[in-house]
Amino acid sequence: MASVLVPVLYVVLVFGSLFLFSSWYRKRLASRLTEPYFPSHPDRDIYVTLLGRTDPPTNDALLKSALVRRAMADVQRVLQIREDKPALQNLLQKGSVGEDIWNSLLAAERELEAEIMEVVAEANTFAEGWGSIIFQTANEMLANEKMRGLFEQTSGIRREKELKYNKSKTTTAIDAQMPTPQAISSSLAALATMPNPTVNSTVVKTPNGAAPSNAIPETPAAAATATPSTPVTPSTPSKSTGRKGRKRK
Repeated sequence: MASVLVPVLYVVLVFGSLFLFSSWYRKRLASRLTEPYFPSHPDRDIYVTLLGRTDPPTNDALLKSALVRRAMADVQRVLQIREDKPALQNLLQKGSVGEDIWNSLLAAERELEAEIMEVVAEANTFAEGWGSIIFQTANEMLANEKMRGLFEQTSGIRREKELKYNKSKTTTAIDAQMPTPQAISSSLAALATMPNPTVNSTVVKTPNGAAPSNAIPETPAAAATATPSTPVTPSTPSKSTGRKGRKRK
């Protein structure tokens, strides 16, 4: 009987000591001051400062604007926690990060829940039922600011691309207007084969030595188009011209 109790007591003692050490170590880690996940909340501080002013008191419109900006900051933090929590939990399970970061995230999540409830209560003090829609309004304003930022960024990128590609298009148009070496050589060859622009006036004489009335001097264009094999046929003199010649004899 004693041989059985000794191993049992040994196992209980080992596992009990391990359990006590793990609980003590966790309490020590929890009591250690961890770095906050979000270092500060400037929008909340601005709203609290404006709300505490009494001489002169802050206008309600300014307080509402500051409260909406505070709600917008809370919405951004909620979205960031939703994105970071699954990834951080996965890294914690793999042992890539320590528990202090995970505890900081959990503390920021609890603080953010209390912050949301406080913003809802403050919104209901300005108008009844505004607390239920203030975060929806803040979300829409965030989406509007994001779209405006993307539009402004797109406009700047578009101006840069226009300056870049318009310059290249102008250079390409100038290069396209420049004649190519083949075109220059073909133009020179065409100029070399052209005839001299001399006026070749051919006078057609009649048998009696008089020039007919329909004899026209050849122009340079006519000289260029006329072929050497084409004979020039003089016009026959009229009967009256022949009679005048016989009378003169």
